Amino acid sequence: MFASRGNAERGSTGWGALSSRRSYNEPMLQQRTLKSMMRAVGVGLHSGQRVELTLRPAPPDSGIVFRRVDLPSPVEIPVSAHAVSDARMASTISAGGDPGAPRVQTIEHLMSACSGLGIDNLVVDITADELPILDGSAASFVFLLQSAGVVMQDAPKRFLRILKPVEVREGEGATLKWARLDPFEGYKLSFEIEFDHPAVDQTGQRVEFDMGSGQYKRNIARARTFGFTKDVELMRSRGLTLGGSMDNAIVVDDQRVLNAGGLRYDDEFVKHKILDAIGDMWVLGHPLLAAYSAFKSGHALNNRLLREVLADKTSYEIVTFDDASRAPAGFAELAPAW
Repeated sequence: MFASRGNAERGSTGWGALSSRRSYNEPMLQQRTLKSMMRAVGVGLHSGQRVELTLRPAPPDSGIVFRRVDLPSPVEIPVSAHAVSDARMASTISAGGDPGAPRVQTIEHLMSACSGLGIDNLVVDITADELPILDGSAASFVFLLQSAGVVMQDAPKRFLRILKPVEVREGEGATLKWARLDPFEGYKLSFEIEFDHPAVDQTGQRVEFDMGSGQYKRNIARARTFGFTKDVELMRSRGLTLGGSMDNAIVVDDQRVLNAGGLRYDDEFVKHKILDAIGDMWVLGHPLLAAYSAFKSGHALNNRLLREVLADKTSYEIVTFDDASRAPAGFAELAPAW
């Protein structure tokens, strides 16, 4: 079923080439990049700064690389689990994982869109230290990526296949949070939230989603980030959410959702947590063959989970598919144009 397997590591951030032989009448499951360049302009959710974003095609096996082109000498920051240097309010990566080095904040929505479309290789030029929040979901990034066009590359897509359960936990009792990966022949996610808030409690608290369904764009991508008015003043005093508004977030007071249009999904809050988790998992640089499940997890716990996996070489293997038809459902098909 699998073309090749291995645990060969490329430095500390990725994976080396794996030997692969295939029959030419059975196409392998290939890596993907963009067909053309695409640009967008917006503001950062936390910084409030104007930022220009340019998405560019990238060669096979290069992964997703952010470039801070606003600096005197552009700095490249390859995405990896160990590049995440801050995960308190968003997933932030920095050069070499050094918190004092040039960084890029709030990468999770773009990473989620890349996962939803199976984008393996991409260069992201950015003119500030934070991605634009756009509409607060992954839908705008999906639109940009699909508008650029997605193309197959002559290199095998490399999956990280979970071989045994890996779990991380934090807190006890009412403060308990956890995230877990289990072996699964495909990629599915389940997430449960618990906010003890009237507006959130009226919505769905738990969601299961199978990435093989092909419904990421319709059922997950449009779920927006959210915030509570009682937290806004404190966060802004700390220099956070300076770019947040009802145009790019669900805003909730003590009782209700304040946005005039209400929610996009009946369970939009927990679906956004799934959206974030999909993006947080994609920093591995490989699509997962696993079942992810979580209770009240966030960016920091998600990253801890990935580091636990990578620290135990017996918990995973890297696999490719010589014959795309043998891959789990949904992985071989290109998403249709927007």
